Amino acid sequence: MIKPLNIAIIGGGIGGLATAIALLKHGFDVKVYERAETLRSVGAGLTLTPNGLNSLEVIHPGIVEVLKQAGSQLNTLTLKRSTGEAIASNPITVVQQYGQPMLNIRWSRLQEILASALPTDIIHFGHRCVGFEQLDNSVTLFFSGGKTVETDLLIGADGINSIVRQNLIGDGSPNYAGRVSWRAILQFEHEQLAPNTSTLLTSADGKNFLLVDVGGGYTFWSASALSADDFVHQRATASKTRVLERFADWAEPAGEIIKATPTDHIVERPICDRPPLRHWSNGGVVLLGDAAHPVVPSLGQGANMAFEDACELAACLAAASNIKTALKSYENSRLPRTEVIYNRSSIQGYRSYQRDSETTLNEMMEASQMNQNEFETWLYSYHPGARACIS
Repeated sequence: MIKPLNIAIIGGGIGGLATAIALLKHGFDVKVYERAETLRSVGAGLTLTPNGLNSLEVIHPGIVEVLKQAGSQLNTLTLKRSTGEAIASNPITVVQQYGQPMLNIRWSRLQEILASALPTDIIHFGHRCVGFEQLDNSVTLFFSGGKTVETDLLIGADGINSIVRQNLIGDGSPNYAGRVSWRAILQFEHEQLAPNTSTLLTSADGKNFLLVDVGGGYTFWSASALSADDFVHQRATASKTRVLERFADWAEPAGEIIKATPTDHIVERPICDRPPLRHWSNGGVVLLGDAAHPVVPSLGQGANMAFEDACELAACLAAASNIKTALKSYENSRLPRTEVIYNRSSIQGYRSYQRDSETTLNEMMEASQMNQNEFETWLYSYHPGARACIS
């Protein structure tokens, strides 16, 4: 193990918090710097897949059982036309195949659970990083308001618009994927929404609407549509009006759940990604999660890849004799896998909004699709205990 080593993590989201837990387990001195003033309620749900849950269990044994109680284990996925006509309904059998469920959960609830696993003095809120400077054996962080912090290693876990990435790589804004999304979470009941289910409605004109049980009586909905530009409204009322207009003639409960959602709870965002990089580190600075490899949400792997990153980065640092060797091992392990997931996400995301989206989405659900099965086996069978840099 590299001792003593002070590590600063920029970003108190789920990737940054999981990384802090993993590093503390290996005995490192860790601080997390988050720009928000407190843990924030984010109007998003996410799916934790077996590969991500395997990583979390290594990072913090026992946490998966806590998450299962907080979320909803998916047992049925239903695909429908925008008219409400059923196309397919498949049981989800990943528990039997991979030993872990498809677990749907609120983003903010997951963040709370991860934060509760850390000592209270680890997370520093109200710290907006504006840049850094590297010296021979240290990194100086600069925060708005003039505060500076010196550290041995800086981890950028600050998302797709990462400040750390811009200072390290300088590759500009994310790539717009040609689609705009709206999303929210609320407590909502409807006769067509059963517990432990997800329902995806699709149309041939480049629109999809997803409804997911995320546990605790909450439903996550996400609407998305092809759009020539990445324009989003600054006023919440305009965003709600826009999504209502786009899905006005769709089968219920699409319209009902949008209308029931408080206006200021709806998040309107362009869907973006970034092409794979050849490296994520330089000197004493390294990227992780969406700061390193953001993908479109077609496979639901953003958070799961971040948990894989967290587990492997901590293990590589614990096993290596110096930072350079550790970060090289981390990149060698993670770059090939994340590039495959990026490519698959990009292709399936694009196809899911074309005129044959009904066929594409149905094929993705079909057990007879060997290529899809092989990919899912490779994806979900991942376990960090088998990785080379685990000590």
